[in-house]
Formats: sequence, structure tokens, C-alpha cells
Amino acid sequence: MNRLAKVLLTAFLILSAGMGLSFAQTAAPDAIQFIFTSDAHYGITRANFRGATKVSSAIVNAAMIAKMNTISAITLPDDGGVNGNKIVGPIDFIVEGGDIANREEGAGAIAIQSASTSWKQFQAGYIDSLNLSDRSGKKTPLFIIPGNHDLTNAIGFYKTMTPVTDPTSMVEIYNRMMNPSVPETNASWNYATDRVNYFRDFGGIHFIFITIWPDSENIAWMNEDLKNVSPLTPVILFSHDEPEGESKHFTNPNGKHDINATDKFENLLSDQLAGGKTVDSPNTIEQQNFEKFLIEHPNVSAYFHGNDHLNRYYDWTGPDNGVVLHTVGVDSPMKGTVSSTDETKLSFDLVSIDPTSRTMSVRNCMWNVDPAKPDAPLTWGAAVLYALYPRPGK
Repeated sequence: MNRLAKVLLTAFLILSAGMGLSFAQTAAPDAIQFIFTSDAHYGITRANFRGATKVSSAIVNAAMIAKMNTISAITLPDDGGVNGNKIVGPIDFIVEGGDIANREEGAGAIAIQSASTSWKQFQAGYIDSLNLSDRSGKKTPLFIIPGNHDLTNAIGFYKTMTPVTDPTSMVEIYNRMMNPSVPETNASWNYATDRVNYFRDFGGIHFIFITIWPDSENIAWMNEDLKNVSPLTPVILFSHDEPEGESKHFTNPNGKHDINATDKFENLLSDQLAGGKTVDSPNTIEQQNFEKFLIEHPNVSAYFHGNDHLNRYYDWTGPDNGVVLHTVGVDSPMKGTVSSTDETKLSFDLVSIDPTSRTMSVRNCMWNVDPAKPDAPLTWGAAVLYALYPRPGK
């Protein structure tokens, strides 16, 4: 293809994406493709962004979304991965891994905005402004899971929050992802009965989305779900917390098992912490339960998470070294472990899966490499190629 033809094709792809046209005539890849991001944290500010200080989460997330909207016209790197050196093309879905709203801590002038205000900003950004298309030409669907901040806003916290509770983001996520016959309201939603656990199937791959972390209740739900899935079908799991989990997110094992400023447990997970009485105690027993689940379901091949705000690709082996689970952590536009102090490292992930070879490329998309040039194109960062099945054991 000569240079003029490439320019014309790129222009056509951009126009098609903007008009919602089908990619059927553009040599679209057969691979399943999705974008993964997490921890939008509406309600707080970045210290520095593109020459400004104290920049709101609405502005930073909007800048990232604008870059996401360009990705279909970009050529993948020739890195030996899935669809290398091909134009990205259609995006089958986008995943937001939780912490849409920052925890609404504080009171008066220093209070972080309410979850309801944060949800309105999230909707304006991720729901209304993302305009990518899937392979049928329809708007790319957005799949959402809640984070610990979303859930804490809904059920309360041991520090002052304003308002004391606001379940708006949890209710909105639940209604959009679970599609109940009668939508929940802020008054009717109940975390004990209204968890955000669901699945979607694309190209022979089973994608599972759960609330916060695979505690015993979520594992029970997944066991039931996987009864209807062939053991030969690769399964990919999305959870807000990393596979190690966080002890403070478990239910308080002390006294009334409540949320209080002495114990500082957050009561986000169904299990009382078994390994000790403080938030610094280990959660090894709970991790072993998750490891046992993975041993029983070796087709659970990969795990995507947010929470620790760090872009990384690694294998989680479990506390007893019984599994090798391909694991992907992703950056946060607001709280990145690295990018919060170095905005040139801001990123999200593009994932391409070849359902025939059952290989998965995860490529880091660097969207702010030159803060002085906001219109500069995305660049490619780190990448990894994983085999999805069989998942190796030890």
C-alpha cells in the first residue's frame, strides 16, 4: 500500500468511527478487542496536568477519553503479538474497573463531592463521550464493575463523609450491568442482595465481572456460572482488587462486626477476615480459597484489576504456588502510582485476543507522552503476549 492509500484509509477509518459506520469493508481484524481502564476517581484533582495545577478529574478523564476515541485508526506495533502491524479497527467493548467516584470524605469546604455528582461527570465522559464502534458498527458497549470507593460511598465509612451515604454510583452500575426487570433506586438498593456479578461472551471467550474481589460469595456465584461453561472455554475475570486482595476490605472480625474508627475494616466483602483482628493481619486463608477455585477451574486464564493504580503484567501463583494466573493491573488517570507524579506515563490498555490460537496481547497505550502537545497521537508502551488455555499449573 502506497503512502497516499494509507492516508486515505486512515481518514476513512476516522470518519467511519465518528459517524458510527461499519468497519466491515476495512479489513477488520478477527481478534476480540477491548480497552481496559480503571480508577477514574471523579471528585478529586491532579496536582499537575498539561501545564496546569489542581486539574479536575472531569478534565483529565475527558482528555483520556478523547485519546481512546482515536484508537481504531492507529496501527498496532509489529511486536509479534496478536494483529501486529495491522490497523486496530473495531473495539468490541470497554471495561471500567471501578472507583468511578472517589470516596466523598470530609465536610464543609473540604468535602469531596458526592457520589451522585461524580456519577453525572462519569456519565458525561465515559457513557456520552466515548464514540468507538464495534465490528457491527454499533456503539462500543461499556462494562463497569464497582470499586471500593463506590461501595464505601454506598454503605458508609469510619471517617466523616458528606453525605453519610450515597449509593448513586452503585445503583447506576447495578441497573446498567444487571438489567433488573424493576430498576433499583437509592432507597431500594441493598448490597446484601444486589451485587454486580455478570458475564459476557465474545468469540468463544467467557468474560466474568465481579464486585471488588473473589470472596466466598462471589466464588459461589462463579461456580454456578461456570457450570454452564465448557471447561475448554477460556475464561477471563475482572475484579477491582488485585488477586492478593486487601485485608481492610474484608468484614470486621471483631465485636459487632461493624464499620468503626477503631477497627477500620470497610466491610466490602462477605467474609470476616480469618487471619487476624486488625487490618494489618494477613488474608492468606481467603487467598487460598481463591487459589482453590482456580485449581478447580483451570480455564480461568487471566485476571484484570485496578485498585493499586499501577500498570503491570505478571503471573499470580497463589499463596501455595498452586496456579499461574496471567494478571494485568492498569494505571489510573488520577491516582497512578507512577503517573500521578509523571504525567507522561499516563496510560490505558488495549487487549487483542485471537480466539483461534487462544493468545492474548495486552498493549499499553501511552496517551500523554508530550503534555505540551495534547493533539499528539497515542504511542505504544509495554506489551505482553499470553496463552489463555490451558493455564499452566505448578
